[in-house]
Amino acid sequence: MVQDTRTAILDEAEALFAEKGYDATSLRMITSNAGANLAAVNYYYGSKEALLEAVYERRIGRINNERLSQLNKLEAQANGKPVPVEKLVEVFVKPALRIIREDDTGGKNFIRLLGRSYLEPSNVLQDKVRLQYEEVTQRFKPAFAKALPELSAEELYWRLHFMVGVLAYCMTGTDMMRMIASSNIAHSDDTDLLVARLVKFVTHGLYADEADIDTREMTKQAI
Repeated sequence: MVQDTRTAILDEAEALFAEKGYDATSLRMITSNAGANLAAVNYYYGSKEALLEAVYERRIGRINNERLSQLNKLEAQANGKPVPVEKLVEVFVKPALRIIREDDTGGKNFIRLLGRSYLEPSNVLQDKVRLQYEEVTQRFKPAFAKALPELSAEELYWRLHFMVGVLAYCMTGTDMMRMIASSNIAHSDDTDLLVARLVKFVTHGLYADEADIDTREMTKQAI
């Protein structure tokens, strides 16, 4: 019963945060939909912000645990040598796409919430997402730097930024993907095929020659 109540609260919080946004969702709305009382939220989570963190942890926590587990295996196999870039990309993107796209316990609601996190100017949403990715960032960034020593720190930052952006779009932008596809191209829900295409695309981008960009000149032009 306790687990059912906690799960119901999480499910309804996830759905309402996704539909209405964090700021527009009250704890009373969540408890009403979950068939629970306000005291239950305070008892299990303590606050609305802590409840949001639990919603993120339930999904992103699983994804990141899988990422780190696979990265540990790859680094052990590499025995001190750089892990191939393609393998790093695969273990970063595959857990996210597989869990979110194949999850039948509310994954679609979380995708909508994740989209809000990236697009809405809510410090609370963005801070909670950032918190979930701290450990993964600390582990993957040096692994990519080791595999791509020819890239400057600034260039590596931007390329990883683009990688995360493309992944976020693949996770949250499926409706737009259908809109831009021509009528004779079937939309595929094959996660393995999507992963293979995304890994190839991102890997080529990471390996591309570093752009010859004079950032100082661009700054002058912008001013």
